[in-house]
Amino acid sequence: MGGLHNAVVTPDQAGTLYGLFQERVRRTPQREAYRYFDMQANTWQSYTWAQMRDQVARWQALLLREGLAPGERVAIMLRNCPQWVMFDQAAASLGLVTVPLYTIDRADNIAYIINDAQAKVLLFENADQWRELGAVLGQLEGVQRFVSLNEIAAADPRLLCASASLPETAELQPAVARTKDELATLIYTSGTTGRPKGVMLSHANLLSNTYGALSTFELRGDDLLLSFLPLSHAFERVCGYYLQVMVGATVAYARSVQLLAEDLKNLRPTVLVAVPRIYERVHAAIYAKLSEGPPARRWLFELAVKVGWARFIHEQGRGPWKLSFLAWPLLNALVARKVLDRLGGRLRTAVSGGAALAPEISHMFVGLGLPVVQGYGLTETSPIVSGNRLDNNFPESVGQVLRGVQVKLGEQNALLVKGPNVMLGYWNNPEATRAMIDADGWLNTGDIAYINDSGHIYITGRLKEIIVLANGEKLPPGDMEAAILHDPLIDQVMIYGEGRPYLVALAVVNPTVWLEIAAKVGVRPDMPESLCDSNVEAKVLRRIARNLRSFPGYAKVHRVLLLDEPWSIENGLLTPKLSLKRDKVVAKYHTEIDNLYLGH
Repeated sequence: MGGLHNAVVTPDQAGTLYGLFQERVRRTPQREAYRYFDMQANTWQSYTWAQMRDQVARWQALLLREGLAPGERVAIMLRNCPQWVMFDQAAASLGLVTVPLYTIDRADNIAYIINDAQAKVLLFENADQWRELGAVLGQLEGVQRFVSLNEIAAADPRLLCASASLPETAELQPAVARTKDELATLIYTSGTTGRPKGVMLSHANLLSNTYGALSTFELRGDDLLLSFLPLSHAFERVCGYYLQVMVGATVAYARSVQLLAEDLKNLRPTVLVAVPRIYERVHAAIYAKLSEGPPARRWLFELAVKVGWARFIHEQGRGPWKLSFLAWPLLNALVARKVLDRLGGRLRTAVSGGAALAPEISHMFVGLGLPVVQGYGLTETSPIVSGNRLDNNFPESVGQVLRGVQVKLGEQNALLVKGPNVMLGYWNNPEATRAMIDADGWLNTGDIAYINDSGHIYITGRLKEIIVLANGEKLPPGDMEAAILHDPLIDQVMIYGEGRPYLVALAVVNPTVWLEIAAKVGVRPDMPESLCDSNVEAKVLRRIARNLRSFPGYAKVHRVLLLDEPWSIENGLLTPKLSLKRDKVVAKYHTEIDNLYLGH
């Protein structure tokens, strides 16, 4: 890293998250901090660190007018943009606690979080969001100020538009004294129940985790990161925000996931931080294109991946030199370089976290010369527990424990974590906190693991059945299934989606109610294909959605497979206690399940 590593701001030098920002501004005021796309000018624009400080002062002035006391909560519901950081840092300077919200969440879930956190201010983006909030405004009596980033017309006296309310310039006021162990943010996570829980993270939690991550995920001051995972996600908050401030790198905010390929090509980032779903999309696109071409092209591609993977294993010190390596310069020019050029051509590492990355996907990228390093963590651990290093990368594992963090295996080989990254607890929920963290400070992740001789951690399953989607969202299938079973049409149901882009449901219909539904839709109930009718599926999905209203917005079932054969002990799909054998159900219907994901 050379001299650039000397620019790292340590947790002791920072003290708090706002102290981290202040120290970064002091050290590199004229370096580019953030890059964003200006829709009106139709071009990319930048802020230096000094310019960010001036913008933070304006937001600080706006918040000061609200007369909030240190420790009170303010909520952010923006897509990733420099204003997210400005508001967060202005809030931190006044000792306020930020509560990030997902922009795509349902209004009733947002209302629940705002009320549970007792947030006094909500920053949102546009008129569309305001219309969504309209349905729950009556429930948000505790909010004293709504701040819209864009100009909107509304009669609510609590609404301010930032463009009209921010002062043109402002002097940065002295920061409110805060200690590193005080609460910095509340991040709500779904956990194992329908309603989300507020994870309390301190300044020390996040600073220690960011600094620990730096010893694993190498980042430099001259790096350009592309940010597109929501900043409401703890993984992006640390890797795509605090880590960047700590080293003085530049973050570019992607326009959207749909325009990601274009942004990668134009911005040419050096580091990519993503959940598996992004890598899966690239992988699927490559193989879709190969399937359309001549067999020789696919053979050449797979040869390049195979030789590249063997070279990687050799370079890691875990495999021999092979004669086929002599062909690499040609394979690189014909295959690997062309693929990596579509990703901008400058990526030196890609980080994957939030959910498990399938080995065949990491093998492809690593084989093509893009080292993908997988990590592991959860919101309750601020969030990173472990990660692979570039020079000690076991892609099937989730790497070695971060500096300052301890792990061990508990009962049933549950992975236990202890360290400065372990949360303060769940907001107003001491019972849930005690269930998660024991008296000695060990947090039970709920994941089953084994740790090899080199200290690499492998996640092999879950103690509690939680589905982790490809985008890292965690969902409790049992609670969702219980809600769906309120529908008399459905006698048995199983939610599926582990590592997939969205949830699907397998549902056994009640024969009597099915006759009524079939008659209404106009299909013959005795014909097996009627269960697959698109109009029937659409109707059932609407019924399922009604029963999942109390769950987070991302707990949405996108497809349903309707079945008329009940699951029983006799056919091996239920245990003697009548518990569902999920793996057996998946095995029995694996072809039908795969068809529910075709085209995605």
